[in-house]
Amino acid sequence: MFAVAKKFVEHVIPAIVRPVHIVWNQAIGFVFIVLAIVFGFRVVRGKEPLGIQVVAGLFVLLIAWFGISSFWKARKISKS
Repeated sequence: MFAVAKKFVEHVIPAIVRPVHIVWNQAIGFVFIVLAIVFGFRVVRGKEPLGIQVVAGLFVLLIAWFGISSFWKARKISKS
């Protein structure tokens, strides 16, 4: 009985976890891209001193990179 349950779990769990992992990475990537766009508009329209705008711009680039890399990771998972 346990052998059948073990085989079931070994086949079903990976089939469920992989698509959930892909969707999770895509959702997180979407959130980071939206945050980068919103913060990017704030940086461009901001009237803060140059130093603060530079730091905020670097933050926007970092957030955008996290979003892009999350989509790349989702694609890598889907191809494996």
